[in-house]
Amino acid sequence: MDNHFYDEVEKITKDLVSIESIVKNGSESDVARYIYDYYQELDYFRENPELLIFQKTKDDQIERHNTICLLKGEKENTKETIVLMGHIDTVGVEDYSYIKEYAFTPDELLEKLKLEDLDAETYKDLQSGDYMFGRGVLDMKSGVAVQMAIIKYFSENLDKLNGNIIAIAECDEEDSSHGIISALDILNSWKIEYELNYLVAINSDFTTPMYEGDENRYVYLGTVGKLLPSFYIAGVETHVGKAFSGLDPNMIASEINKKLNLNTKYCDIGQGETTLPPVCLQLRDLKPEYDVQTPMAANSYYNYSTHSATPLDVIEKMRDLARDSADSVLEYINEEYKKWCQMTNSKYSKIDWNLGVYTWNEYEEKLIDDYGERYINHMEEFKKKLDLEYPDMSITEFSLKIIHEAYSEFSKGDDPAIIIYYGSPYYQNVEILGQDEREIRIIKSIKNAISLASDYTDDKIQLRYFYPYISDSSFMFLPREDSGIKSFEENFPAWGIKYKHPVEKIKKISMPVINIGTFGNDGHKFTERVHKTYTFEILPKLILGFLNSLL
Repeated sequence: MDNHFYDEVEKITKDLVSIESIVKNGSESDVARYIYDYYQELDYFRENPELLIFQKTKDDQIERHNTICLLKGEKENTKETIVLMGHIDTVGVEDYSYIKEYAFTPDELLEKLKLEDLDAETYKDLQSGDYMFGRGVLDMKSGVAVQMAIIKYFSENLDKLNGNIIAIAECDEEDSSHGIISALDILNSWKIEYELNYLVAINSDFTTPMYEGDENRYVYLGTVGKLLPSFYIAGVETHVGKAFSGLDPNMIASEINKKLNLNTKYCDIGQGETTLPPVCLQLRDLKPEYDVQTPMAANSYYNYSTHSATPLDVIEKMRDLARDSADSVLEYINEEYKKWCQMTNSKYSKIDWNLGVYTWNEYEEKLIDDYGERYINHMEEFKKKLDLEYPDMSITEFSLKIIHEAYSEFSKGDDPAIIIYYGSPYYQNVEILGQDEREIRIIKSIKNAISLASDYTDDKIQLRYFYPYISDSSFMFLPREDSGIKSFEENFPAWGIKYKHPVEKIKKISMPVINIGTFGNDGHKFTERVHKTYTFEILPKLILGFLNSLL
């Protein structure tokens, strides 16, 4: 296979990196426009302009765009279609500090970094000349550059393409995924118009060593999923002078954190690969100011990675954990109260709070049973008003406000409760098991491409099942069994007002997703760098090998 990919990919990467496209800062469209113009110069799209789209995102407060194209092969008349996907936005550059003005100019940044006090590994990579440094070089503008070069290659060699290729360069991956969600409309439209049969999506998001000294390169069959199980804990307020007369929600929140945070019992295992354990992202009480009264409520939420578990699986585990935590706290309170009564010669009687543990769906059903239309109308009006008055409020905060309002307005003050809910959008885990003919073809083809790679590289390329980072890949697939997503919908307070997962759109185009991506180090750090030879030369060959084997 020709080596001309290196120069082309390197040039495109530098061009893309030079265009600042920090997520939400209003410049993401500039990169999309560059990609659109690049494709527009190709003869194929001059002759077929309807197959190249500069798409404005939908239901988005920020004006930004995707670039999406469709290339139809001429080797055989087939409707089988591969989707290439990659995001064009980046995180910010504040981590570059006083050299941040060079973050988008790799050559100049290289010289500036030589003057910095770097760790030994980064310094070695800097001196080797094997790496390009800069914001977005690894995550993931070089991956988009590879896909652009592949589109160019096939546009000039249509007789070598058996099937069709769609390339999506999407914005807003680093924040809210408006880009890929908007692109679903094009995928659905083209599927109908051109009778396309979607086989698989290829994301080229960044890969990196898994451990110190790891020399392997990785290809992933599928991707990790993510949920944000959250806890609203309503206690019973009391004056500090009557400490045992109340129930401190902070104690329960702390016990939940002790039982859940970094607890490997809650790692999710799929195909012999294990996720990281849950991680606490926030724990706080909701007391607005200082006084000598205990808080009314507390809140915490956790990053929960999944390989096989569904939202239903996870929320059931969280309900059991919350019940155990509540029982542990009540037992502890009674033990300490009994000791205090003995120390003060006071009469002891068991403290027995009737502490309810509910999922949000269960709790809302309870309130509807108790209050009917009064509750429904009040909450509908509250959600609309909240969204209207605070359009920029985060989904996590919006969800919390809804639950706090429901509890504050419709529960008695001495009715403590733990309410478990989901506080952010759902990222679907994707698992390719070889359960049908399509999956068998995908696995066979990627193994074949990896085997053939030994002809042009000494790099050891390993095949794993789950891409370990959250990405837009999760919006390309939904399992046939929908009880999991239904549980998420029922337990996500912001559903339908602040956010709605595009379930029906995904179902219509649902396809497996693999990640054949860039390689380097330190994504999202000022030392972000991409390995040039692997990414600019080997990666496009590897993707081509997979395409030629599959189609």
